[in-house]
Amino acid sequence: MAKLLYIEASPRKSRSSSIEVAHSFLSAFQGTHPSVEVDKLDLWATALPSFDGPTIDAKYAILHGLAHTPEQAEAWKAVEDVIARFKSADWYLFSLPMWNFGVPYVLKHFIDVIIQPGLTFSYTPSEGYKGLVTGKKAAAVYARGGAYGPGTGAESYDLQSKTLAGIMGFIGITDFAHIFVEPTLSAPADVEATVAKAKETAVSTAKAW
Repeated sequence: MAKLLYIEASPRKSRSSSIEVAHSFLSAFQGTHPSVEVDKLDLWATALPSFDGPTIDAKYAILHGLAHTPEQAEAWKAVEDVIARFKSADWYLFSLPMWNFGVPYVLKHFIDVIIQPGLTFSYTPSEGYKGLVTGKKAAAVYARGGAYGPGTGAESYDLQSKTLAGIMGFIGITDFAHIFVEPTLSAPADVEATVAKAKETAVSTAKAW
């Protein structure tokens, strides 16, 4: 069965603008793709493998062409399980706030787990780096308190969309739609209008898929 993986990175839940807009996207997507499974991955409610001890030793064993010890193999299985869930999807939707101009640490943790040689990318001297997660589409809903779009003068501070789109492109996901909700630290009426506009973009993007 075809699947969309919805990756939620905001801890604010019912108060989150990125989640609110993402729900509009999902509603529109399910309306046009009723047979597609939606797999929700709430990064605030998910225990991801930590990269210390046997896990980091397992990664370096792979890099040096060494066999895993039983302890390393067990630790690495947890990493492979997260990656398998990620790669099983045909579409991806992310919702995330901007934290310190970048992404929340739970999303960075998720990225550090899934970006692994031989699983999501490869490298050879002749070809260089090559993404292994190809033929898929992704969209992201970015919420941020300020405005960082073209003409704001603050474009260089947007490490939120640059980080996510850059790392997804690295592993082969280049068909990537961006939906911005900004600025959210404005007057309530202005924020309401901003969210409504972002929902329109989300719905049109979802229907285009």
